[in-house]
Amino acid sequence: MTDAAAALSQCLRRDRGRILAALIARVGDFQLAEDALQDACVSALLHWGRAGPPHRPEAWLIRAAFRKAIDRLRGAARDGRQATALAQLARDEAADDPASIPDERLRLIFTCCHPALDEKSRCALTLRTVCALTTAEIAAAFLDAEPTMGQRITRAKSRIAALSLRFDLPDAAEWPERLRSVLTVIYLIFTTGHTQSNPSLCQEAIFLARLLLTLLPHDPETQACLALMLFSHARAPARASNGQTIPPEHQDRSLWNAAEITEAITLLNAAISQSRPGPMQLKAAIAASHILPPTPDWPQIEALYARLLELEPTPVIALNRAVALAEIGQPEQALRRLKALAKPLANYQPYHAALAHVLALTANHPAAYAAYTRAIALAANLADAAFLAERRKNLLDAQAVNKTTPES
Repeated sequence: MTDAAAALSQCLRRDRGRILAALIARVGDFQLAEDALQDACVSALLHWGRAGPPHRPEAWLIRAAFRKAIDRLRGAARDGRQATALAQLARDEAADDPASIPDERLRLIFTCCHPALDEKSRCALTLRTVCALTTAEIAAAFLDAEPTMGQRITRAKSRIAALSLRFDLPDAAEWPERLRSVLTVIYLIFTTGHTQSNPSLCQEAIFLARLLLTLLPHDPETQACLALMLFSHARAPARASNGQTIPPEHQDRSLWNAAEITEAITLLNAAISQSRPGPMQLKAAIAASHILPPTPDWPQIEALYARLLELEPTPVIALNRAVALAEIGQPEQALRRLKALAKPLANYQPYHAALAHVLALTANHPAAYAAYTRAIALAANLADAAFLAERRKNLLDAQAVNKTTPES
């Protein structure tokens, strides 16, 4: 790799999201900004190859891409409106100092997470534009074919253009709902990476949360979102052993990242101290209750899920509350709640794993075996499948012992 190519690769890896955000803020078009940046990269290889990389490569790329965008618009201009836009862009280009261009990524995140887009498209567009993941990487993360994911991202950009959505922060009245959407997308990116054992996706979500927190340093839900992910990410080195997933209560705590747990506790305490409770704070408190005591604090976890269910009455939250009920000694009530969730969670692997566990607690071994089998078939990774297979084997071993034990 030449020096020019190496410098360009490093710059894009570090600053692509910021560069693209600056371009979109000025040209107001996702596709035009991406095409212009691509043109600028080609020029960079030529110019940097002759003269060497500039002192500030990202500033060079922003200026060059802006000019490329103007060239593209000039070539396509056919009416007065485009001529007016070109004139404005040309004035902006002449006045801009790339060294002082502000970080526009917060606006970009909020635009990508607009309610007019479906949740999966919000995730994909955020990963593509802010995190600079390739379409192939995003498709692999969500188990989609690359052409399908490419079409999804293209449709999302087209919808933003068709609806003339503002590349801006929401109005004050829209702020709570839009921020909740942004945090939901960030956490969904993290959980997708966690479920599919994709560390890079988890790291991208943590990066987005940290970025958001630098721009909203005192927002309790943003603080809690980052805390929630850090509580989980800290346990990554201990999450699997011998090819099997290990539950938190059985993990080797010496492998946990103590610095991340300390940071998560600090963030959660800061969020709670503001007395503005929200869903992310409850989820982070649940995560803390799972790992901070020597064993999970199930009564506290159940109470927190009960409150969370009031704020987010979703089948997944109801599932988690049912599991907590079983753990505090109410398996029959838990089973009734799980059966009510059978239809909406029919293809949700954690539902069948939880159902198997609760059925085993009620000594319904044949039904538990069937539920474990279904959960194994739906497992997103081999470690989870191995863990569930071990649970199913233990169930069979317990049945065998019961059959061979004399009654008197």
